[in-house]
Amino acid sequence: MKFKKTYLLYILCLVVLLFNNYELTFSVWSISALITLRSNFSKQFIYIISCFIAILLISFLTELFFYERAIFNKVRDVTYLLKPIIGLILGYNLAKKYGNNTLIYIINCGVFLSIIHLVIILYSILAYKALSVSEIRHYGGYFNDFEPYVFILILFSTKFNIAISRKKRLIYLIIVATSILCYLSRTNFIQLIILILAVKGYFSLTIKSIKIIVFTILATLIGYTLIYNYNPKRKGSFTDEFLYKVKIIPIEAFKTKINKEDWKDFNDNFRSFENIKTVRQVYYRGTQAVISGKGLGSTVDIGLNMLNNDQTRVRYYPFLHNAFSTIFLKSGLLGIIFYLLSIYLISKKMVSNNIQINNLNNLLLGSGMFLIISSWVFMGFYLKLDSKSILIGLLLGYREYLKKQSVNSKEIIPTSEINTQS
Repeated sequence: MKFKKTYLLYILCLVVLLFNNYELTFSVWSISALITLRSNFSKQFIYIISCFIAILLISFLTELFFYERAIFNKVRDVTYLLKPIIGLILGYNLAKKYGNNTLIYIINCGVFLSIIHLVIILYSILAYKALSVSEIRHYGGYFNDFEPYVFILILFSTKFNIAISRKKRLIYLIIVATSILCYLSRTNFIQLIILILAVKGYFSLTIKSIKIIVFTILATLIGYTLIYNYNPKRKGSFTDEFLYKVKIIPIEAFKTKINKEDWKDFNDNFRSFENIKTVRQVYYRGTQAVISGKGLGSTVDIGLNMLNNDQTRVRYYPFLHNAFSTIFLKSGLLGIIFYLLSIYLISKKMVSNNIQINNLNNLLLGSGMFLIISSWVFMGFYLKLDSKSILIGLLLGYREYLKKQSVNSKEIIPTSEINTQS
C-alpha cells in the first residue's frame, strides 16, 4: 500500500469524528486497523496494548461470573473498551507505513481539521448568531486534544526534524492556534502548557527545570487569584463566561458534597456528582465489585434524567466523564492499576543517543502527564469521539521506526579493516 492511500485513510479516521456517530467511527477505525495490520510489534507496545486488553477481560469475566445483563449493553461496552486498543494499533501501523513522513502527515491533517473547525465556527456565528461561550462550543466542539499536538510539532519543528518553510510554519501556527482558541477549552490550555514544558525538557530534574516549574506554578496561582477576586459572572459577558469556567476548575471535578436541588451547584459540579454516585454504587456491591468492578453492561444511576450532548435524556450512565471512575465501575481497582500502568509505559523513555528520539521521549512523557488530567475530566483514551489513541500510537510507532533507522545506519567496520598492529 502506498503512502498516499494510507494518508487518506488517516484523514478519514479523523474526519469521521465530525459526524458525532460512534458506531460509524468504530466501524471506520476497525476496518482501517485491519487494512494496515502488521504482524510484528515491539515488546513495549505489546505491554501497553495488554493493559487495555486486561481491563476488557476483567470486565468480561466479572460480568460472566457475577452479573447478568442485556446483550446490547454488553456489546456496547465491548466496543467502547476496544476503542483505545484499535486506536493505538491503527496509529502504530500507520507510523510504520509513513516512515519519515509521519510527523508532517500529522501536521497536514491537523491544519486541515483546524480549517474545518474555523469554518464551522464562522458559519455558526453568521447563521445562528452564536456569540456566547456555550453557543460557540455547542456548534464548534468542546475541545480537541489533537490540534495542540499539531501546534507543538509546528512550534518545535526543528527539534523533530520536520522540513517546513518559515512562511508555511507561520501560517500553520496561526491557523491551528486560532482553532485551539475557538474551542475555549481550559483542558486544551493546560495541555499546551504541559506539552511545551515537556518538549523543552523541563520535567527532567535540573536547577533550571525546577526554577521554570516553580515560576509556572506561581504564575498560575497569581493568575487564578486575580480571576477569583474579579469574581466573573456565570451568565455575564463572553469574557465573564470563560473566566467563570476557569474559576471553578479547582472544585469542579473534585467536590465531595453537592446539593442536587441547587441547579447551579449541581450543573457546575456534575463531574464530581458522577464520581460520588459511581463510588457509592460500586462500594454498595461489596468487596468483589471494588476489586473487579461491576462488569460489562454496568451503569451508574444518576437519579434523574439528564440531557446529554447527543440531546437525549439519560438516567443510567454506562460511561462517565472520568475515565478512572468508568474503569472502576467496569473493572474495579484492578482495572485502574492496569490503566495507570499503560500511562507509565507510554511515558517510559526509549534509551538512545538520537536527539529526535529523545525529543519524542519528552513529548510522550508530557502526553502521559496530560493523560492523567484528561482521564479525570474528559475520559482519557475512552472518549468516544476523540483521536488521542491514534496519535499516541503514531508517536510510539514513529519513535520505534527512528530507533530502527538509527541502528541500521551505524557503520559496521569489516574485520579485515581493523588495525591489529601492536
